[in-house]
Amino acid sequence: MVRLPVEERTVELPEGVTASYEGGVLTVKGPRGELRRNLAHAGVEIKVSDGKVIVRREWAGKRERSMIGTVAAHIKNMALGVSRGFTYKLKIVSSHFPITVKVSDGKVHIENFIGERRPRTAKIVGNAQVKVEGEDVIVQGISLEDVSQTAANIQQATKIRKKDPRVFLDGIYIYEKTVGGQA
Repeated sequence: MVRLPVEERTVELPEGVTASYEGGVLTVKGPRGELRRNLAHAGVEIKVSDGKVIVRREWAGKRERSMIGTVAAHIKNMALGVSRGFTYKLKIVSSHFPITVKVSDGKVHIENFIGERRPRTAKIVGNAQVKVEGEDVIVQGISLEDVSQTAANIQQATKIRKKDPRVFLDGIYIYEKTVGGQA
């Protein structure tokens, strides 16, 4: 196994975004809000200086190098989220029965899906906001993990079992993922 003397990645923070690292917790602040993430378990050194976050490790093997890349990607996503935000758009598709989608109490309620009497529900994760606009469901927020998991929960709630998926295309499907948007 090849070990390199020093492996490091530098993440440039966008303008208006600041970061601090104390006690294993990275805090990133920007115009849209603040995100915190515990990175103590990663086994890497994190230094914040002059609008940059440096992730490094001495004598890194294959697993340590992959962890450096993972932590750097998390930091980049946090910086993008607090500066621009994330938006996922889902399309309501119904050919057999008209689907009604409502948002309340931290859940998305999907009614009359393929004629079912009981509504299906999907959990809204974290601080993601969900809006229903006609045939579109829009999920927005500053945390990529919260937004993507909420969109996945909505899509998974309308998964059809024990029927041919080529015939029963009804459901709610993700069709667009963007950085930025209104929020």
